[in-house]
Amino acid sequence: MQPSNPHILRSEQFLSELDQFDLIIDVRSPAEFALDHIPGAVNYPVLSNEERITIGTLYKQESPFAAKKLGAALVSRNIANHLENHFLDLPREWRPLIYCWRGGERSGAFTHILNRIGWKAKQLEGGYQGFRRTVIDGLDQAASQFSFQVICGMTGSGKTRVLQEIGALGAQILDLECLAVHRGSVLGNEPNIDQPSQKGFETALWNALRSLDPTQPVFVESESKKVGGLHVPDALMEKIRNGACIELRSSAQTRVSWLIREYHHFLTDTDQFKQKLALLTTHYGKVQIAKWNEEIDAGHFPELVEELLVKHYDPSYQSSIVRNFPNYKIEHFVQLENDSDAAFDAAAKAILEKKVIKS
Repeated sequence: MQPSNPHILRSEQFLSELDQFDLIIDVRSPAEFALDHIPGAVNYPVLSNEERITIGTLYKQESPFAAKKLGAALVSRNIANHLENHFLDLPREWRPLIYCWRGGERSGAFTHILNRIGWKAKQLEGGYQGFRRTVIDGLDQAASQFSFQVICGMTGSGKTRVLQEIGALGAQILDLECLAVHRGSVLGNEPNIDQPSQKGFETALWNALRSLDPTQPVFVESESKKVGGLHVPDALMEKIRNGACIELRSSAQTRVSWLIREYHHFLTDTDQFKQKLALLTTHYGKVQIAKWNEEIDAGHFPELVEELLVKHYDPSYQSSIVRNFPNYKIEHFVQLENDSDAAFDAAAKAILEKKVIKS
C-alpha cells in the first residue's frame, strides 16, 4: 500500500480543514479565477490567460512533450515572480492551501516549491473541480436541511431593508439579492457592478449557508427563480417557496418614496432608465414607453414610479405570489409605517415576534 502524501489535502478533509489555512492560493489563470473560486482565495496564476492558450495550442498542434517543456519554463518563471513579490516576508509557520483546475501539475509545482523552501503548504486534491462538487452537494444538502421564513411584499415595500434589519437583530438571513448583485427586477441591476457568474453565485450561496445553523429558521425574501441573469438552484428554490410566509405591507406613498431613494442613480442617469424601460416594449408597446420617457424628461419621477407599480409590478406580484408560494396567507402580514429607520426597525421586530408557521 502506497503511503499517503502529507502535502495533499484529501477531499474528505476539505470542509473540516478549510478555515485552518493562512491563505488559499488559486494558481489558475485570471480568467478561470474570475468565473469562480474558493471564497477568500487569492489569485497567483502560474500561467497567464495568454500563456495558458499558448500551451494548450502547442499541446494539440505539436505534442504534449513540447507543451510540457514550454509550460515548465513559464510556470517556473511565474512562481519565482510570486515568491519574490508576495512571499519573502512570510514566516516559516505560514501554512497555505494551493489549488488549480484538477489538482494537477500547476498546483503540484507550486506546492512542491513552497514545501522545499520550508513552508507547510498543501495541495487540494481534485482542485477546483473537486471543490465544485462540494458546492453542488452542499446546496442539495442545504435544501433538505434548512427551513425558511419567507418575507413577501410588493415591489418597493422594503423587503430587502427589513431583511437586513432582521439580520442585524441576530436572526439568520439569506440575502439572495446581495449574493446575486441584483435587486431582482427589470430595473434591478446594480450600477457599474456586474453580476457574478452562475458558478460564482452558487459558491456564494454555499458559503453563506455554510455559516448558518440548520436547526434554526432562515429569513429570506420571496424571489423568482431568477435574480437578474442568475438562477437559484431548483432544490433550494423549491424549499424556499414551501417556507412559512409573512407579508410586508407598505402604503403607495411609502413605496414610491423608498424606490426613489433606492434607485436614485436613475434620476441622474436618465438614459439608462430609458434603456431599462425599453425592455418592457413588448408588454406595453412603443406609445406607452414613449409616454414614460416623457415623464422622465419632465422629472415627474414620483408619478412615473407609482404608474409603474400600478401597471407593471403589482399585477405581476399578485399573480405570482399565490401561484409560487403555497403557504402565503393574506392575514399574515406586518405593516411598514413609512421609510424611516425607526419604521424598518419596528417592522423587523414585528416579523420576528410573529413567528408565523406553515398551516
